[in-house]
Amino acid sequence: MTGKKLHFGRYDYACFAAFTMYSVCSLVIPLVIVSMGKDLHFPLDQGGMGQGGFLHIVRSLFMLLALLVCGFAAARYGKRILAGTSLLLFGSGILGCALAPGYWMLLPCLVLSGIGEGTCEGILTPVVQDLHPDAPERYVNVSHAFWSVGILVAVLLAGGLVALGVNWRVVMGLAGILTFLAALLFLWKENPAKRFPEVREKPDFGELWQRSRIILKKRKFWICSAAMFFGAGAEFGLTFWSAAFIELAFHTSVFTAGLGTGCIAAGMFLGRTFFGYIARPGNLRYILLGASLGTIPLTVLLAFLRPGILPGIVLFPLLFLTLFLCGIGIAPYWPTTQVYGVSHLPDCDSTLLYVYYSALGIPGCGVFTYLMGFAGDRFGLRGTILVVPVCLLLFAGIIFYECWIRGEGKTEQS
Repeated sequence: MTGKKLHFGRYDYACFAAFTMYSVCSLVIPLVIVSMGKDLHFPLDQGGMGQGGFLHIVRSLFMLLALLVCGFAAARYGKRILAGTSLLLFGSGILGCALAPGYWMLLPCLVLSGIGEGTCEGILTPVVQDLHPDAPERYVNVSHAFWSVGILVAVLLAGGLVALGVNWRVVMGLAGILTFLAALLFLWKENPAKRFPEVREKPDFGELWQRSRIILKKRKFWICSAAMFFGAGAEFGLTFWSAAFIELAFHTSVFTAGLGTGCIAAGMFLGRTFFGYIARPGNLRYILLGASLGTIPLTVLLAFLRPGILPGIVLFPLLFLTLFLCGIGIAPYWPTTQVYGVSHLPDCDSTLLYVYYSALGIPGCGVFTYLMGFAGDRFGLRGTILVVPVCLLLFAGIIFYECWIRGEGKTEQS
């Protein structure tokens, strides 16, 4: 059963553009971080990986803070305006990074970027839910597929330009400017006949706190949040460090390294589009468990691929194929775990649920990205890639425990 044909309108395309630029701005730093490290005096091959990982810790912290308040802001000001404003904020932060004269001046720019990205992360999925309340599990996966499109854009544009000798500052500045253009899809004057289906209520803080208390008392919320934490660590740890891993461990150019990240992105796009097409409320748990178990051996293989064990003509195609398959495998964690958690807590505020799931997933991105960089300074990135399958194993264990040991994962209403 394939269900009805998918239909998209202006705000679907706005979400596609937002996910794309959110991804570009998240990935442009890891794609140029080797060049950035040399210019700003934290070279990655001379002990600067920890400082590189710390950049994402700062951004993740302020993403988390923004996520915790964006539910209130959405109720007060509306999701459409908030989504457009979030793009302006993180576009400004990335543009500021392009102009930063030193490492420590990157940090305030990443504070601004983190606030914008956290708000964007928290608000985009509820926007899709409002647009398509009849089949969110399908449209959420398709919309999140454009995160992967952003990775491809970043790889082809950012990686290609840097490989051609364009300064990393120009590349980051271009990413910031393109984000401003994406914001216009939300902020431009509405067609009176096709307005965004904005929720008219404007609850006060007390009411939102009561709704939050209901959510925080649910055991299933915390189970799904733990899954989000480890799934996010696997997904973002792999995408953040893949380019640097390939460039440093395989002694390649930044463009070749970027192609590896592009393979992950292509796999994620294909995976999220496919899972979005087949996703139904009853099969989400099978998608999550099957994807995680299937990806574990692939990520272990990455740690054992190295120059010298195979001819280059065989090694690099095998590496890129493995990364592509990893991309398919990690594709459903973020969107499908969120939809699963929301669908099994129908008496809770869905917007707040999406926000809080993201708020507890974002620390997984920051923590594991930093740990991989920290360990990379001591053991090399080849060994720290094994952090990814560990995350996947923990994710699979949580899903199996919740959905099979405790039962199918019935709707929790008490």
